[in-house]
Amino acid sequence: MRFLFSIGLLLLAASAMAADKVVLVAGGGDGDGDDGIEATKAKLVQPFAVDFDKAGNIYYVEMAGGERLRKIDAKGILTTLAGTGKKGDNTETQTSAPKAEFNGMHNLIVSKDGGGIIYLADAFNNRIRACDPWRKHMMPFAGTGKKGFAGDGEPAEKAEFNQPICIALSSDEKSMYLADIGNRRVRVIDLETRKVSTFAGTGKAGVPKDGEPAKDQPLVDPRAVSTDQEGNVYILERGGHALRVVDKVGKIRTVAGTGKAGSGGNGGPALKAPMNGPKFISIDPADNSVLIADTENHQIRRYIPKTETMELVAGTGKKGSGGLDGDPLKLEMGRPHGVCVHPKSGEIYIADSDNNRIVKITKGK
Repeated sequence: MRFLFSIGLLLLAASAMAADKVVLVAGGGDGDGDDGIEATKAKLVQPFAVDFDKAGNIYYVEMAGGERLRKIDAKGILTTLAGTGKKGDNTETQTSAPKAEFNGMHNLIVSKDGGGIIYLADAFNNRIRACDPWRKHMMPFAGTGKKGFAGDGEPAEKAEFNQPICIALSSDEKSMYLADIGNRRVRVIDLETRKVSTFAGTGKAGVPKDGEPAKDQPLVDPRAVSTDQEGNVYILERGGHALRVVDKVGKIRTVAGTGKAGSGGNGGPALKAPMNGPKFISIDPADNSVLIADTENHQIRRYIPKTETMELVAGTGKKGSGGLDGDPLKLEMGRPHGVCVHPKSGEIYIADSDNNRIVKITKGK
């Protein structure tokens, strides 16, 4: 009996060792957020999105009150790459990145094949900006800065956007997709010609009909966009409480969410799983699933295209800050706005915005 009991304890210990775990990456400190310190001891301000370069370094943007692009290196040391911390718009032409001013950065994308250029969705300035981290230059990339809808068929720098809130690159990095939320459209920039066109949405508010051309259908409010390896483009709608996909031939359909705010439905059909003000999506290349920051539910969820089901990844659904160093399903978050998979480790990084921290889910071994 004692032998069996010992075996049971060993099995329980092995199970515990194999469990996924939440780990603090940055934030939660009581310092002043200065550069050159350990990220876990630093003070963060509204981290909204996370991405990585080819070497695995971490980059994130701070929204209102922060207005900075920052980096965490392999040793966990924090530095500011761009932004004075002051809200503004002073980079109509190339300028020094540390002297740049932003207004409501929501999202960033690090080019893996384009020399590590970092593209920034400077939403309230109605611009897409580009940062060269090696030369420490900030450059205008798309948008005149004027709020409006114009420029389809024209060079990106002549286009007008209305809060371009999220950007994504195609897998071949030949196209950039923009969630132009104020115009209720998803726009696309051909990175070879630098010309802009409308990819989805008519500018009218409404729920698109399944199987119809995306360009001819309305959208509620496209908040985020992401692309998979097969050429599908996913569109997340905040007030539409839904995830939609545009296939390779340009047809749109709704794949997750009921269209009404709610929670639950995990483990079942994605179309019967309500969301509540979801804010961000990214593709997990390991299983080609779509990670969703279900912001007002304080959870991270996963849509699985093969089974058309929804799974819970992290979060109790209760707003709070508890649960670090434990089970992801017992983690409390405060309106997470960003989620992304590390290209080397496969760990899931979360911008836990209202808690002013970045956490990650380490995989059990």
